[in-house]
Amino acid sequence: MEKYDQAVSLWKRYKIISASDLDKYLDSFRVLFAFHSGRIENESITYQDTRGIFENSRVLNYTGNPRALFEQQNQKLCHEFLKERIISKEPLSIFLVKEIHRILTGGTYDDRRYIADGERPGEFKKHDYVTGIHEVGSAAETVESDLAELIADHLR
Repeated sequence: MEKYDQAVSLWKRYKIISASDLDKYLDSFRVLFAFHSGRIENESITYQDTRGIFENSRVLNYTGNPRALFEQQNQKLCHEFLKERIISKEPLSIFLVKEIHRILTGGTYDDRRYIADGERPGEFKKHDYVTGIHEVGSAAETVESDLAELIADHLR
């Protein structure tokens, strides 16, 4: 817990009050976060690809799955969307989580999920999907109430 407390203390000393302050302190982090997040699902994405998207809105000589580029671009869009909300300390809400989901998953659904299953970015799942090695996740019919409970616990 000592390292966590040190990190919190450091961030408090920065006295971030604007989006440009946030950009200053998260400049390399935002690219590294998006890159490592993207690599979890797609090993063809590179740091240079991710950096190109964040800094120039383009990628050169990419030969991998285009979905990976959408995912990296969505990370950038989500970062931009969240900046002012972080500065204003907007409380976590179901609306905010759904909007983040909409931004992060836009243009990334395959035909089966989008057409056959009717899943949509920014909406609660309609079918049971699980993730991870332990296959964890809420049932489709309890996602909204489970999320509401988690948010309420967070806000206490």
